[in-house]
Amino acid sequence: MTSEEKVFISNFLNLTSDYLKDGHRREPFENDEMPGNGENAASGLPLAYSIEEPEHEESYSTTDSSDSFASNDSLSEVAAEICACGACALAATRKHAVPGEGSDKPLVMVIGEGPGADEDATGRPFVGRAGQLLDKMLTSIGLSRNENCFIANMVKCRPPGNRDPGPEEMAACFPYLERQIRLLKPQIILCAGRVAAQNLLKTSVGINALHGQFAEIMVGEIAIPVLPTFHPSAILMDESLKRPVWEDLKLLKSRLVFTEG
Repeated sequence: MTSEEKVFISNFLNLTSDYLKDGHRREPFENDEMPGNGENAASGLPLAYSIEEPEHEESYSTTDSSDSFASNDSLSEVAAEICACGACALAATRKHAVPGEGSDKPLVMVIGEGPGADEDATGRPFVGRAGQLLDKMLTSIGLSRNENCFIANMVKCRPPGNRDPGPEEMAACFPYLERQIRLLKPQIILCAGRVAAQNLLKTSVGINALHGQFAEIMVGEIAIPVLPTFHPSAILMDESLKRPVWEDLKLLKSRLVFTEG
């Protein structure tokens, strides 16, 4: 173990509070590249849960029987259903649903908590200040929302006041997210923040303990690694999180397989 790894592990063990905050934040990174050096070594978490393949291709059903996952399912069909969805109370207060956007063959699928005001106004995920920071984070390790990432959220409509999504809202949206994961089959899922990580991994463990360690979910027989990290909005509120997030990003990059073309 190198001295840098020992320092990282020591700092990690000293973390005691669980960050995930919303609202107006301090300024993000001044430069396009995030600071940091050294390698991040982290052990994986246990298997989180499985998204089982249906016994028959056309038999998969979610909370709504119309949301069937079949061989002819598509991202555009999922998006259309999301935009027409009225399964929970969030539909009554939204301006736009936010299905997600990016590559249909992503290296990384980024999953956040839910849309904010800017996302609700535009129908696009992560377009406010936190989204601009997310773009810089991805760029720093050779990723792009347009070329090799898909960006989505646990819930597809904005919770009023940017509050945490409720259990009923999560349950209503999760089948859509399942279908997106099935269709995209990303190399890695990057969970942005406590709410996304805890709900995707079915755990109550805080983000300080979850970040920087790979878990995995199963999509049929395919294991997809999941790496939790701090939400960009939390970084904007607390700049001390920039270093651990940079270490998480380096760990993410070390597991990616980039292909030409």
